[in-house]
Amino acid sequence: MSATTDQELPGSPDDRRSGSARPESARPGRPQSPTEPSRDGLFAEADAHRRSGALPSRRAARRYWLTMAILVVLAAASILGVLAYDNPMEFGSRGFWLIAQMRMTSIVVIVVIAFCQGIATIAFQTITNNRILTPSVMGFESLYRLVQTSAVYFLGAAGITFLTGPGQFLLQIALMVAFAAVLYGWLLVRRSGNLQITLLVGIVLGGGLGAAATFLQRLLTPSEFDILTARLIGSIANADTDELGWAIGLAAVTGLLLWMQGGRLNVMSLGRDTAMNLGLAHRRQMIIVLLLVSVLMAVSTALVGPMTFLGFLIAMLAYQLGDTYDHRLLFPMAWLIGIVVLAGSYFVLKHLFYAEGSVGIIIEVVGGTFFLAYILRKGRL
Repeated sequence: MSATTDQELPGSPDDRRSGSARPESARPGRPQSPTEPSRDGLFAEADAHRRSGALPSRRAARRYWLTMAILVVLAAASILGVLAYDNPMEFGSRGFWLIAQMRMTSIVVIVVIAFCQGIATIAFQTITNNRILTPSVMGFESLYRLVQTSAVYFLGAAGITFLTGPGQFLLQIALMVAFAAVLYGWLLVRRSGNLQITLLVGIVLGGGLGAAATFLQRLLTPSEFDILTARLIGSIANADTDELGWAIGLAAVTGLLLWMQGGRLNVMSLGRDTAMNLGLAHRRQMIIVLLLVSVLMAVSTALVGPMTFLGFLIAMLAYQLGDTYDHRLLFPMAWLIGIVVLAGSYFVLKHLFYAEGSVGIIIEVVGGTFFLAYILRKGRL
């Protein structure tokens, strides 16, 4: 048998010695089919669609912006329904717009509460690294109940009117924020400070404040208790138009500051150790975010009363629909979801059940149901 020369073998002598050879499609004598895609073309096409960021692909970006567009439409439809439904005057007439203007106060309150609850809850869950907890564990709602109950207990039925007005509204906000500042300053600034211990102390203090409020409520007369109950249920009707200007200003400034902290919140969502390895002053940033969250929750609670599960419901839907880690994208979506939820609840209760403004009832039922479903699906906290 004659020896085979190097020119007759596919590949160079080095390739044959190493056991490798050129791809079959590149071997001499085998023409490549014009319909067969080249390996370089496939990789180039994949690289063209691959990118890093909060929306890593075109499909994710399309999904996010389509979801935002749908939420905008739903929010506009809910607001229009509240303004126009069951309006006895002809659409476009002067009487129609007068009635719509009277209803506009409720819309403004809904927008402010959705903004405060949605942004505060997402930021709070980020720094606690837990999607179950809500800012209500800090004891704001229990403190609000104690303040309202004390006013009625010591001043009688007139105590409710004593707590209305811009001055009293700002006083309640200052009291809640001071409560949070003292709690965080005392427990987190120390070297041995721990967020979990701080939250546990907040839960215990909230339980104590709630027990004190319950004790005072049992000492009230039936008429005083009936007046107080209307204030202790989260309701759009609790908002005072004179307080809206202050509420909008505080919420806008605080929300802007949290939005500017979006990049740091993205880093904090990676966990304490990772954030510190990346150069973030974790404890300092955590205290700043907690104080900003305290302002938003204080504004919401002082304006309409406690709504325990509203923030959880908004945040959970924002995580599912947004599907992104970027807080600067999650915050606007949470705001729109909050408007849809609150305006829809207000419309259903007002026009179907004729329960004027008591959105706290349906929020507690729906939010509590979603909370239980989330726990049962996950199987753990």
